[in-house]
Amino acid sequence: MNTCLVSAVLALLVGLSTQNDSLVRPDEEDVKTEEPIRLDIIAKILEANEGISENLVEGDVALSKKRNAMKCWGSDCKWEKSYNGLVEVPYSFSDYFYDSEKASIEKAMETFHSKTCVRFVPHRGQSDYLSIESELGCWSTIGKDGGKQVISLSVYGCLDHGIVQHELLHALGFHHEHTRSDRDQYVRINWENIPSAQVFNFNRKDTDNLYTPYDYSSVMHYGRTSFTSTYGADTITPIPDSSVPIGQRDEMSDTDILRINRFYSCSE
Repeated sequence: MNTCLVSAVLALLVGLSTQNDSLVRPDEEDVKTEEPIRLDIIAKILEANEGISENLVEGDVALSKKRNAMKCWGSDCKWEKSYNGLVEVPYSFSDYFYDSEKASIEKAMETFHSKTCVRFVPHRGQSDYLSIESELGCWSTIGKDGGKQVISLSVYGCLDHGIVQHELLHALGFHHEHTRSDRDQYVRINWENIPSAQVFNFNRKDTDNLYTPYDYSSVMHYGRTSFTSTYGADTITPIPDSSVPIGQRDEMSDTDILRINRFYSCSE
């Protein structure tokens, strides 16, 4: 091969290599990365549930096929207390989860174990139990439903600590905070910013509030813009102080824990 041609090819390859290195590995000191936006728990759930065909209300509540109502303040949908004074809730994992993903879910269960009388225990043939599966999206029914009861915690977006606790609270019998019976004293629902097809997600429930205060910091509270029809427009505004933060990002609040203890008659 012509020596000049070989030299030209080598020069071209060296130039491309240098150019690619500059594209792939820029000087890190010159790179400016934006801080990721921290979504609230409901926003993450709605994002994970977008477009799924499961029949859900309020974004992540699956309707029971065994009960006619979502209401869960009677003994029929409570998990029973054992002879030892603990409320044992059996659960199983789908084989789809890796061990690390199972460990992440079990870590979210630890707060229940350390601060309430609820214990999530491995399923050992009990007739009523939670089957934790990676279906499409994050969702649960409200309260004990009887038999095999599916909680979906998709590995694609639903394994955050707070989301796991949120869905477990649904399974224990708890609704979203913004739907409680006295909510209009604490938040204003901006109906004009809610699409007509989503209005039902903001209906109040006939709830037993267990003599606990309205909790803006509850892991069960919608964020300000949940289901908004206009990007950035509030669907929920705290009153009288509109600056009060709502939309949890982390884990159960102290009031969430208090409610579990009162609902299940734990020693507080």
